[in-house]
Amino acid sequence: MSFEKVNKVYFFGIGGIGMSALARYFHQMGFDVAGYDRTSSPLVDKLIDEGIEINFDDSPRGIPERFAQAELDSSLVIYTPAVPESHAGLGFMRTQGFEVLKRSQALQAIVNEKTTYAVAGTHGKTTTSSMAAHLLNQGNHSATAFLGGIATNFESNLVVAKDSGIVVVEADEYDRSFLRLTPYVAAITSVDADHLDVYAHPNSLKESFEEFGNLVPSDGLLILKEGIEIQTETSVWTYAVESESAHLTTRSLVVEEGAYHFEVWLHGNKLGDITMPYPGRHNVENALVAIGMAIHAGIEWESIASGMNSFLGVKRRFEYQIRRDNRIFIDDYAHHPTEIEACLSSAKELYPEKRITGVFQPHLYSRTRDFADDFAESLSELNDLLLMEIYPAREEPIEGVDSQMILNKVRMVNKKLVKRENLVEEVLRLSPEILLTMGAGDIDRMIDPLREALNEKDE
Repeated sequence: MSFEKVNKVYFFGIGGIGMSALARYFHQMGFDVAGYDRTSSPLVDKLIDEGIEINFDDSPRGIPERFAQAELDSSLVIYTPAVPESHAGLGFMRTQGFEVLKRSQALQAIVNEKTTYAVAGTHGKTTTSSMAAHLLNQGNHSATAFLGGIATNFESNLVVAKDSGIVVVEADEYDRSFLRLTPYVAAITSVDADHLDVYAHPNSLKESFEEFGNLVPSDGLLILKEGIEIQTETSVWTYAVESESAHLTTRSLVVEEGAYHFEVWLHGNKLGDITMPYPGRHNVENALVAIGMAIHAGIEWESIASGMNSFLGVKRRFEYQIRRDNRIFIDDYAHHPTEIEACLSSAKELYPEKRITGVFQPHLYSRTRDFADDFAESLSELNDLLLMEIYPAREEPIEGVDSQMILNKVRMVNKKLVKRENLVEEVLRLSPEILLTMGAGDIDRMIDPLREALNEKDE
């Protein structure tokens, strides 16, 4: 579609990470932007500070008059599937006759006019796409980027390069929205079962990823985690850490003083050495994807190495909140068993002698139901567990599904259900050497209180 006549864009669910990036894009491009969200949040507050009007009234009364009574061809309405179809404000804008698009449709209209570098996968999308955007913008290519997290180097989930024909984007498998994209270079980092509320069977998810991979043209490039099988006519690079068979791999990987040092090899040839201060073996894998994209884009090796050394990470992705000899506090977005395993593995590799206390907030009733055994298996690797209640997000409760069903399966003695209002007290009681907070819900609202309480305790 064309935005030629549009000058106003209204968002339902503007505070979501993907929606907020779109809102910022239209705002920076000079459109009049406003929107609705259910509650305030740090991200919503930041959008308001940037000049975007946001209301919290789900009735049509909350919609500013200049949007509700605008000419039909001058206004666009964008919504996230997290907003129910029964939403009164959204329903009003439909009945008024405004063009209403899902977030994925609006993103499609923007990025498909550009050379798209797309990162797909059930894990690792945000960090990998943030790395790729950083490397491209550090090199001789500027790139617009729509990210699923706040990249520290940009202090935003959006990078706008107005004169660039390149865009980096997360290819979201939820609701099969990534099938709207036309990537020139694409990566698939993982195809673990997830979103079984959308995909009836894990095989359906894998089929969807294969369909995505086949969107890459014959002169493009598909970068695949070693072990993922996709039939395609395009060029494929497989990647893995310390692999004898992957096209793109590392050698001589060592961890020294919290930094990862490794050689990068492609097709049996050494490209050069990398020092990456951003922690986590899984992030070394993510770095290989970003490096592969940068190589394909023609970025010089010296710029790639410098870019990986200066990459500062993504908010809520293995993000240090406290980093002292006597106390480590790391916050992570991990909300799938595989992500929890990766987070714990990284913490153990960096701090093998320290006791690890985890706080986990399950995300979605359906995900809790589908992966209760796997969550319990992953969380059992902790020394202490504080388990919060499920964050429902877009879902209604499912009978018999709660956090207790995970706790019952966890193989450890030091485990406890904890209410939000008691979390700080319980963490202080345990006085953890290493504290990991994990989850994709509103557990991030507890980060500041926990950090402040632990800092006060250590004074």
